[in-house]
Amino acid sequence: MTEAGRPVLGVTMGDPAGVGPEIVLALAAALAEGGRGAPAGLAEIAGRCSVVVIGDRGVLDERAALLGRTNPCVPVEGPGQIRSGAASEPLLLDLANVEPGSVRPGRVSAATGRAAVEYVLRAVELAKAGTIQAVVTAPIHKEAAHRAGYEIPGHTELLARETGTRVYAMMLVGGGLRVVLVTTHLPLAEVAGRLTSEAVEEKIVLAARGLGELGVRGGRIAVAGLNPHAGEGGILGSEEERIIAPAVRRARERGLDVEGPLPPDSLFHHAYRGRYQVVVCMYHDQGLIPLKMLALHTGVNITLGLPFVRTSVDHGTALDLAGTGRADPASLVQAVRTALVMVENRICE
Repeated sequence: MTEAGRPVLGVTMGDPAGVGPEIVLALAAALAEGGRGAPAGLAEIAGRCSVVVIGDRGVLDERAALLGRTNPCVPVEGPGQIRSGAASEPLLLDLANVEPGSVRPGRVSAATGRAAVEYVLRAVELAKAGTIQAVVTAPIHKEAAHRAGYEIPGHTELLARETGTRVYAMMLVGGGLRVVLVTTHLPLAEVAGRLTSEAVEEKIVLAARGLGELGVRGGRIAVAGLNPHAGEGGILGSEEERIIAPAVRRARERGLDVEGPLPPDSLFHHAYRGRYQVVVCMYHDQGLIPLKMLALHTGVNITLGLPFVRTSVDHGTALDLAGTGRADPASLVQAVRTALVMVENRICE
């Protein structure tokens, strides 16, 4: 926490070759101006937290110059200075891990992949030490990270590994929907074989916890079936009866308000209309297709189960937009707002 008692949110810069640097610059500029002109009213949180960007000053300066902007971030010498930042003054912890002048926007490379992962690793260190209370991530590029030797499916798995977290889940929020995924980055052909009743129950419990951290009290949880019509009594598949229904029963025995398995084709309509506050989905696209239809540019990715709050943009590095000035910072702004809400609710618990 800062000396004034405000939470400190760490924002990682993302892959230097992607849109991460420019959406971070847009966020920092809005914070430096007290939130004026930012999407979705960043001004409402500008006085409630401090923000430190974890990235590379040279990359931010170069991208700002390319776009005819300035870099408003104030460098700090090390973690000990992070506490002294003013709420409206975005700070920068410069890792200086990219060769000056070497980044070409839109060009995948091992060097930028390595740098992007190093920003996240430093953010985890700061969060574990209590220097920052949340990690907000701009996008990394999986191919670039793999070229650098990091064999990771994405942020979620990296964060779980670095914190020793066994039970975790992806929650996506946007457009009036909240979804939690039981399986994430798997080929569709492997989903049914990887589902377990224990995993479904764990995700239901995490969904309930996530609602509480988002300030939703007593929310109703819906659990989607895997198959069309939720299996139609076993005619269209047995996973509902064998795997999902027992998990729902055990979750009810824990005192949770949960229904399912429910037919996925109509479930999201009812969730959107307010009958359910979160939907537990069996696989990646089951939850993300309806959510991104409603909130492609403003969705937020949350990792549940970590020892600290983590939110992220719900989009990729958008290499085709990098350096054009057309990248939309709305998802990053929403990720910061969501992180602050979750941190404040954790503090109140």
